[in-house]
Amino acid sequence: MTFWCEHAWLPDGLAAGVRVETDAGRVTAVEPGTAPVAADTVLPGVVLPGLADAHSHAFHRALRGRTHDDGGSFWTWRERMYAVADVLTPAEYEELATATYAELALAGVTAVGEFHYVHHGPDGGRYDDPHAMAGALRRAASRAGVRLTLLDTCYLHGGLDAGAYQPLAPSQRRFGDGDADAWRTRVEALRSAWAGADDVRVGAAVHSVRALAPDEIAVVASWAREHGAPLHAHLSEQPGENRAARSVHGTSPTGVLDAAGALGPRTTVVHGVHLDADDVARLAASGTAVCVCPTTERDLADGLAPVDRLAATGVPLCVGSDQHVAADLLAEARGLEEHARLRSGRRGVLAPAAVVEAATAAGHRALGWDDAGRIEVGARADLVAVALDTPAVAGADPAQAPLVAGARDVRTVVRDGRTVVRDGRHVDLDVAAALRTSIARIWDLVEEGR
Repeated sequence: MTFWCEHAWLPDGLAAGVRVETDAGRVTAVEPGTAPVAADTVLPGVVLPGLADAHSHAFHRALRGRTHDDGGSFWTWRERMYAVADVLTPAEYEELATATYAELALAGVTAVGEFHYVHHGPDGGRYDDPHAMAGALRRAASRAGVRLTLLDTCYLHGGLDAGAYQPLAPSQRRFGDGDADAWRTRVEALRSAWAGADDVRVGAAVHSVRALAPDEIAVVASWAREHGAPLHAHLSEQPGENRAARSVHGTSPTGVLDAAGALGPRTTVVHGVHLDADDVARLAASGTAVCVCPTTERDLADGLAPVDRLAATGVPLCVGSDQHVAADLLAEARGLEEHARLRSGRRGVLAPAAVVEAATAAGHRALGWDDAGRIEVGARADLVAVALDTPAVAGADPAQAPLVAGARDVRTVVRDGRTVVRDGRHVDLDVAAALRTSIARIWDLVEEGR
């Protein structure tokens, strides 16, 4: 199939009149400076590579618009999140995740990294199929038309309080495997079961230094190194996490991960809001990436990640939707620059090309899709057409469109050569209806359980 792009974002920048030829889901030719012919599928506007959501908690989508009534903090928000997690079954998880991922597809996302820790039954008991919840997410991603990196998360403790690791609370029991070796056994079986698939990857995740002790972090990091798999970890989202780590371990959460062998070029830490100069230096020296989730970090009053310092030291940056307070990866990427402006007092900390890189190639690399996120020969045929004639973007320089456009401006999404979104609508799903139905059912279950 051949696409003609009015403008296309190529590895060396924006080009006009670009013909992109594809075959078997791959780009086979890229020719700028052309005119459309009858056989071309014409994509007006600016065509970007597929966007990558490097940090998702799909079930958090049920919380959007339902946590603003009584203020509070990250910690009070977390209690409502646990209430939703407690009622999920594999069937309900699949239904909600399908709609959530389809909403991401509408926003131009072609790959999602699911930071997955809802592993077992509500009381911690194992399903007959130990991969029931992971399987629900895989089927959801397939139906929604996005690739999935399942970041299977090790979550063993309920917190790091009073100078010691605490047991899992009742609301957390379904997250845990008992110990790190049991986690390793389960995730190894999952990786074997999904071996050979072209639309899914299995990676690993350390929930946080609050949920794993250093020796347990080392087990997860070792498994990821052994398999060349992506390794992700929540890091320094809240000051309390930093205080607890220093109290117990004598170093910051970044220092804990470093000592446990968890930093490196295949590692992505998420949030990194409260990093000091030594933390940034450790991340830069190890080649570790940082996934910033600006809309979530604003929504939960986490703070502003030091994007300016991270960028200045060469730390790779990508973005995620996290709790799905919004499904707009272009807004998340733009948030990198906006947060950097607020911290630094100057504009242009990140050039438009760096913003696009964070939303595309950098996010795909963080999820183990090194062959995606660029419009070039041999890459996966992922194309996202962003309109230039909507009220939000009209009059913009096409080269600056990524700094003003949003999900509402995405018109066409092609993933691995298959059209997933056409004329701004998902080709298979009524996304709004699917979200309404699923979320209403989940909250009915929450109310029944109170």
